[in-house]
Amino acid sequence: MRSSFLPSRGVSRATLGLTLAVSLVLGGCGQSPAAERVPFTPATDDAVLAQVPATATDAKARERAALRRALGARADQLDLALRLARLDIEEGRASGDPRSLGHAQAALAPWWDAATPPPGVRLLRATILQGRHEFPAALADLDALVRESPEDAQAWLTRAVVLGVRGEHAEATRSCAALAPLAGSLAGAVCQAQVLSLAGRSRDAYARLSAAMARGAHGRGEEAWALSTLAEAAARSGDTERAAKLYARVLAMDPGDAYTRAAYADLLLELDRPRDVIALVKDHGEDDNQLLRRVLAEVALGSPEAPALVAELASRYAASHLRGDALHAREEARFALHVEKDTAKALRLAQANWEVQHEPWDARILLEAALAHRTPDAAAPVLRFLEASGADDPGPLALAERVRKASR
Repeated sequence: MRSSFLPSRGVSRATLGLTLAVSLVLGGCGQSPAAERVPFTPATDDAVLAQVPATATDAKARERAALRRALGARADQLDLALRLARLDIEEGRASGDPRSLGHAQAALAPWWDAATPPPGVRLLRATILQGRHEFPAALADLDALVRESPEDAQAWLTRAVVLGVRGEHAEATRSCAALAPLAGSLAGAVCQAQVLSLAGRSRDAYARLSAAMARGAHGRGEEAWALSTLAEAAARSGDTERAAKLYARVLAMDPGDAYTRAAYADLLLELDRPRDVIALVKDHGEDDNQLLRRVLAEVALGSPEAPALVAELASRYAASHLRGDALHAREEARFALHVEKDTAKALRLAQANWEVQHEPWDARILLEAALAHRTPDAAAPVLRFLEASGADDPGPLALAERVRKASR
């Protein structure tokens, strides 16, 4: 389930007592074509040749640096710490670098171990814990937060995300119901649709969310969030053509949406379009999840780039184990199964992952690994889960039936 902050309803961003002055001077304006062709050698190595506008990413990096300097001088500035932690979390989601969660925790250090931290700290602490897959600890904070601040829409959404990932669909639905009057009917509908789709009832999720979107105009952030959820539901229900169009539309609206890019890449792999996968993710190789999709595509093509990319991703997984990081168990299970062809390793990773989270891909990789390893009984927990969820999505049901037949 997508983990996100609620989309902003406005175009401006509230400042938290820190003003960053950025002066942009555009050089080279008004030069003649002839002048542009004249070679120029700077007099010194530090001569400024041109100044270009900063990108949004550059601006946020400078803001994070300024916030860190301010907190380095005095760490107990709560508003600044909350802003920095939120920016670090957003950076981690965009880049796929788990170290950003450590940076966010460092910003909250004065309050991190408090039994009753300020509500903003409690929310971001839960978000960081969720990002590390420390779900029980995250839920403890979120349960306390919705008791203390029941009007906190973000707390209800994050709680729904954690519960949905864990497969606790009924309780996640209750969190979505609490979210709707606080954040608006569309936010509630997106939340409910995500939970329904996680439970394997994606056709119902798509129909309900489509109806909610048709009832009125929405902000760009909300619309992208809703369309990405629709795309995922369409893909899971087997409507791949519609899903591909929706994913492309979302990425046109928000090219930095790493979650949607990975989901779209998975769909393209399913459709046997590895070249399109490479074009989609090749410029995002710093993110392990994006690199995995490229590796799967390059291996499928038998390309000359495949061996080096496989070695790179294997080294990243090895490094994550040295750090004690088990965040990529699902992705590493896919790598072990489809790239390394190590069915025992894939099954071990898929089982460990299933102990932590119960999303559709978690079910799928355990079913696939159990079949490949010729131990179909290892997937029995998934079969029980799918039956209890009332899932009717065709992909998981087809795999589950293969497992049942293999068990006879």
